[in-house]
Amino acid sequence: MTTSVTSPERKLHPHKFMLWIAIGSIVMMFAGLTSAYLVKKSQTNWLEFDLPVVFWYSTVAIVASSVTMWLAQKSFKAREMQRYRILITATAILGLLFMALQIVGFYDLEAKSIRLLGATSNPAASFLFVITALHILHVLGGVVAIMVIFIRAFVGKTKLYSSRPIELVSIYWHFVDILWIYLFIFYHWVN
Repeated sequence: MTTSVTSPERKLHPHKFMLWIAIGSIVMMFAGLTSAYLVKKSQTNWLEFDLPVVFWYSTVAIVASSVTMWLAQKSFKAREMQRYRILITATAILGLLFMALQIVGFYDLEAKSIRLLGATSNPAASFLFVITALHILHVLGGVVAIMVIFIRAFVGKTKLYSSRPIELVSIYWHFVDILWIYLFIFYHWVN
């Protein structure tokens, strides 16, 4: 007679599974957009221009927000709630700063007579605007999710320490950070 010991299966939580499906879809969308950018770049009416300097600052802001998110998640798991609240607040502020700096970058391009949309726009500027604006929308979604866990951190009456919400938001936040780094490098490499 033999006995076998089986270890419990580690199943992926349904919310985490759906998040990974969504991330895969977003990756496919941005891969398609950047591929279209490359194809369109070969046309004669493509305008070469430098990215606004403020995009460097926005990159620093989103990378810093990834660090504060990582530290916030670590603090939550250690039950250091005061530190967690400070770090999740910093993450939300840095996310909003990233979006604001991106918008300033668009205004900078417009000030240099590089039209982003409309009849007088150039495909290069329009692609930059559409791709970057879509990324800003994804960052906005992350900021909304951060605000939800932020509110829970300050008004929660129960002492429920489920780390799943912060884990999900953290995965998504790091994803939009990596996505921006990819786009930023792509814009510099292609130009």
